[in-house]
Amino acid sequence: MRSKKLAGNKPSNSTQLFLDIAEIKNDTVIMKDGTLRAVMMVSSINFALKSEEEQEAIVSGYVTFLNYLDFPIQIVIQSRRLDIENYTKRLEEAERDLTNDLLKKQIVNYKAYIKELVELGDIMTKTFYIAVPFSPLESHSSSFWTRLASVFSPAKIIQLKESKFKKFLHDLNQRVEHVRMNISSLGLTTARLDTQSLIELYYNVYNPIVSQNQKLADIKKLRIEQ
Repeated sequence: MRSKKLAGNKPSNSTQLFLDIAEIKNDTVIMKDGTLRAVMMVSSINFALKSEEEQEAIVSGYVTFLNYLDFPIQIVIQSRRLDIENYTKRLEEAERDLTNDLLKKQIVNYKAYIKELVELGDIMTKTFYIAVPFSPLESHSSSFWTRLASVFSPAKIIQLKESKFKKFLHDLNQRVEHVRMNISSLGLTTARLDTQSLIELYYNVYNPIVSQNQKLADIKKLRIEQ
């Protein structure tokens, strides 16, 4: 028997309704307000190990980098527990290929030691990102009224007019290249996150506990029903 009260309950709204992200495609995050985001992973340097002259040069270069920007950026530092899953998988593959029982036992013990070390030591890794935004209001190739309409109905305009999205994406790509070229003067390297990497990043951010046990599948292997 089913309770009429339970049978009449409707499923609650999806948590996606409360996120600011409308879509992720073409290595770009499309926000619900119609703005775009590109995310770049940035290498790091050990500032404390530099000489005084090198530190002054780095600070001066960073100031120059900021002064050359004519648009806002967001710098994000993410701390996450060290993920050794891929490393342990390689150990397991090496274990299967071995015929020497003694070496197999050593790999098993070493794998257990590594896992215990990471768990007990709570070893964390830091990753650095730069988020580069772009708003349709900043597009010089569109009229004022077109740009204003993009703000009031942004998601629909971007989804329905692929040519307009490509123009906005071109402007965003120019900003990404501007950041990449200027930050390289600090001895830093950058890599723009592709679509898969962006989805994994936001999945891990919004699901910090679940993502440790349930890895995100490759988007190419996902079956999406229209």
